[in-house]
Amino acid sequence: MTDSEKHSPDAGSQAPATDPALLEALREHVHGALPTTIADLSALVRIPSVSWSAFDPAQVQRSAEAVADLVRSTGVFDEVRIVRSAVEGDTPTDTADTDTELGQPAVLAVRPARNGKPTVMLYAHHDVQPQGDDALWETPPFEPTLRGDRLYGRGASDDKAGVMTHVAALRAVHAQFGDDLDLGIVLFVEGEEEFGSRSFRTFLREQRDHLAADVIVVADSDNWSTEVPAITVSLRGNTTFKLTVTTLEHASHSGMYGGAAPDAMMPMVRLLASLHDDDGAVAVAGLTAHDAPVPERSEADFAAEAALVDGARPVGSGPVLSRMWFQPSITVTGLDVPSVANASNTLLPTVSARVSVRVAPGQAATEAFAAVEAHLRDRVPFGARMEITEVDTGDGFLVDASGWAVREARTAMSEGWGADPVEQGIGGSIPFVSDLAAEFPEAQILVTGVEDPDTRAHSPNESQHLGVLHRAVLSEAVLLARLQGRA
Repeated sequence: MTDSEKHSPDAGSQAPATDPALLEALREHVHGALPTTIADLSALVRIPSVSWSAFDPAQVQRSAEAVADLVRSTGVFDEVRIVRSAVEGDTPTDTADTDTELGQPAVLAVRPARNGKPTVMLYAHHDVQPQGDDALWETPPFEPTLRGDRLYGRGASDDKAGVMTHVAALRAVHAQFGDDLDLGIVLFVEGEEEFGSRSFRTFLREQRDHLAADVIVVADSDNWSTEVPAITVSLRGNTTFKLTVTTLEHASHSGMYGGAAPDAMMPMVRLLASLHDDDGAVAVAGLTAHDAPVPERSEADFAAEAALVDGARPVGSGPVLSRMWFQPSITVTGLDVPSVANASNTLLPTVSARVSVRVAPGQAATEAFAAVEAHLRDRVPFGARMEITEVDTGDGFLVDASGWAVREARTAMSEGWGADPVEQGIGGSIPFVSDLAAEFPEAQILVTGVEDPDTRAHSPNESQHLGVLHRAVLSEAVLLARLQGRA
């Protein structure tokens, strides 16, 4: 029995099949346009649109302008705008107020619905993660490189392939329906998802009337495999913060004072170690887990997918996918300490760590942060001074998979991929999905994507499987065509 047979939804949960002539016309257009789609994706990858504050914002602006041109090329929209909103917490009263911090540029285009048709919002983001250590890349991170059936480069998958999925699907639908397209379409391509979507809530308030939709498609997730699609039905929340521990007013000679004076690394190591039990599971009281069934996945298969080195074993307990989808996790993603090459024989006065907490769906991220903060403050050793700063939180989400839009998406994916979709959870976080749900409670939210287990999003050698891109574009084009036919 195949993965798709084991995990696919019941046939009764899908909508009726698409008209064969329409399906074939869309398939021919998407296939014929694939070289253009890949070339356009490659052009986007060449723009280093890292949205983090330490990087050049001109590149994010350049990326937004390139995306806007691609959106115009679909022929669907009369107007395409590049929009920036104030970072949450900054509430300008005068548009000329130069002290107001603006978020990164987003692209917004709206086609109003006609003749009683529904409206769909298509979301993706054009900003990317930093490339990290160039030495770990097998090819230059911002020079798209085709090897086999994969296109390598930072953002090739996360999420510029999501942008191109929308663009290419809209091109196919416009080629089929032209001016007879009555479906309402909102295209929103964010420019700072990788930097915490700091202006997202302001943007939602300012553009609410333009963004309102019956169906929201978020193209920023994973698939079960390169051959089996997935609809993401749960997302973990997250909270990140900077943890700083200080024990000394200044660095001191480790031989003269070591053994009596506590260096900052000693309490830091103990604090970080206290976050997990001996099996590697999170050991913080107050962090909850979500109870839901998961598909089977062996630890051996997981070890191969996660690239564990020989001898390393998974941490935690319970089914592997439950640990990743429905249980909390805590990861130290960075340490501010001298490098080994520059280490001197001194006691460190201060050490800082970046801590990332993934929160099980169903628990508020603020509640989870409070639990972790209390845990750390109760365990500070040696009278060290501890500070927690740069706190960021985002809630998880549980998708209601019972609506008509999910049934339409299942059929579209089955026809576009040739395999029934899996309903899966994701260990990662897309915090703005809960913001969308709060702002548009009547909208049905579909979380889809173009990634696969070998994509390596956020990591060196990120890549996009071109077969997955092809099938994702066709599936979305079929979905939009089906929504066009819906009364």
